[in-house]
Amino acid sequence: MKLGAYTAVLHDKPLDEALRILRDLGLDSAEINSGGFLPAPHLPIEAIRAGQDARDAYLARFAAAGITLTALNCNGNPLHPDPQVRDKHAQDVRDAIELAALLGVKRVVTMSGLPASDPGGRLPSWTVLPWDSAYLDALDHQWNEVAIPYWKDIQARAAHADVTVCIEMHPHNLVYNVGTMERLATEIAATHVGAELDPSHLFWQGIDPVAAARRLGGLVYNAAAKDTRINEEAKVNGVLDHRHERVRPDEPGAVSLGGRYTLSRWPKNASWDFVAVGRGHDVPFWTDFLRALGDIDPDMAVNIEHEDAELDQIEGLRLAAENLRAAASRL
Repeated sequence: MKLGAYTAVLHDKPLDEALRILRDLGLDSAEINSGGFLPAPHLPIEAIRAGQDARDAYLARFAAAGITLTALNCNGNPLHPDPQVRDKHAQDVRDAIELAALLGVKRVVTMSGLPASDPGGRLPSWTVLPWDSAYLDALDHQWNEVAIPYWKDIQARAAHADVTVCIEMHPHNLVYNVGTMERLATEIAATHVGAELDPSHLFWQGIDPVAAARRLGGLVYNAAAKDTRINEEAKVNGVLDHRHERVRPDEPGAVSLGGRYTLSRWPKNASWDFVAVGRGHDVPFWTDFLRALGDIDPDMAVNIEHEDAELDQIEGLRLAAENLRAAASRL
């Protein structure tokens, strides 16, 4: 099993420095952004397309650091009803498959996407609990008219390239839990589309990531290491916290999500927070998680995703790496 990190947290540093940081933390895997919500400063896309010499030189930088490039990441919304977002993010997934094939990388990580509730809708619409048949109508449109045609095409492209597209089961997407992942795989007869298992988004939904891994089995192709802490506020507001605030695109530190959309401001006393590995669940849990992944694929890559707002980039990576390596040592 390879333990590494998604390098988005190190986008302010050159690639070679980022790889040295991972090596010094005792890690041996890297996941690099290729598009979607975030830019791709660690991936020279045009050089990779230009020729084999450039590709060999790029991969040699990983080898020199003792790091394996295990996945490209293009998380975004390829089904967004706003074409300014949808066209880019959908193409980024297609491009990532192409780039991964050129590099000999077998995994692309992304999200399933979320369309509007009905034809002509202008904004994405997530149905949490379809207790009213109107919401079932919305889901029928989203799945049958939008998602399945797109993902059938991605499945065909991925199979042709012999690259597996790994979907992060993420709320505010059509695929956000085990059942929706299984549905998509069935609907598109998936052979090269499966799951990226990120425990952090499962925790706050009340899903046991180990049970999810065992249920999905061979549909799991890649994994993330990110923890979640459930806070006292959840006893009052539940985990479906609604108190986010708008961030204007011209505000300092605003994070673009494509088009005119930005990442919202997190509540100060949130029902739950993303934290570094070990700050929400202890090392024995992470050992069980790694064991479940190893039972599926002994060569699984598990890459840290650092989004702990209480720790800086290096401190958060270091703590996560220490706890992840401690968990692996108990296998």
